[in-house]
Amino acid sequence: MFVFIFFVVGILLGGLVVIFALQNAALVTVSFFNWQLEGSLSLILLVATFAGILIAFLIVLPESVSGYFKYRKLRKENARLEDELSKQKELTHFARKTAPTPEAIAEIEQGAIEDRRVI
Repeated sequence: MFVFIFFVVGILLGGLVVIFALQNAALVTVSFFNWQLEGSLSLILLVATFAGILIAFLIVLPESVSGYFKYRKLRKENARLEDELSKQKELTHFARKTAPTPEAIAEIEQGAIEDRRVI
């Protein structure tokens, strides 16, 4: 369904671009410092628009790449924390069924302290 909607929107935008190009076919001269370009108004406006889109993309690209790597790092951290949580749930479940000995409690506390040092 989404492909169909994007297809219809693309056809409509393409039609609007063709109408824009046909209505703005006048020749214009664009000057920039010593450089001069002569062409149809619609073509020059479309090139300027796409140049602006490209520049905006290049400005946003570094932050997007950085955000992607942060996202991957957070996913790994989340998986590690979920694994640690499941281990803690198993220990809690085990402790409810079996009364732990003082030695087992000491081992669990010692293990928890060592795990915090690793982080």
